[in-house]
Amino acid sequence: MPPSCVSTSAPPEPVKRAELTRVFGVRLFVALYPPEDVRSELRRWLEGALTRARLTPVERWHLTLAFLGDVPLDRVAAVEEAVSRAVDGRRSMRLRLSGGGSFGRSTAVWAGVEGDLGPLHELHGGLQRELANAGLPHDDRPLTPHLTVHYQGSREVLAALRDYTGPFWTATEIALVRSRFPQEGGYETVRTWPLAPS
Repeated sequence: MPPSCVSTSAPPEPVKRAELTRVFGVRLFVALYPPEDVRSELRRWLEGALTRARLTPVERWHLTLAFLGDVPLDRVAAVEEAVSRAVDGRRSMRLRLSGGGSFGRSTAVWAGVEGDLGPLHELHGGLQRELANAGLPHDDRPLTPHLTVHYQGSREVLAALRDYTGPFWTATEIALVRSRFPQEGGYETVRTWPLAPS
């Protein structure tokens, strides 16, 4: 079955495409989404322990594998080609959410990830190499697998995550996602790629 996709074409003439690509771009990242039941279980755990903190919407919870930032419309096809090369031959991974933390002075609070971390890091490395080889923008920092659930630095959320261990699930696909924040809000899946059975 072919990968799902949405249109990324620019508006038609008479506006020149070169002008459009300078003005209009898309904010992209590559992500792995835990199944809905896995995310829902974590939300129930946290909501049962919280009295004040507000969580981010559960449908946005994901693991970021590569962040590209703003990409001109005429480079989106190159992004898809790079991701396709990085994913080729990669196998599904068994993962689970467990524990949590935050990054330095950042207010983002996240759930940690356990399981097949070796293949996950290899996939991340493959994405970085292919994006770099294609001359595409991307964050080249090392991967810390995590799923952000809160953006206000709540100690209450951190404490609730400390004792959390969720069920294992099998990651069977990754997605190229467009972020529409802050103008319109929400995420839009541009395309998905299957991972081969383990």
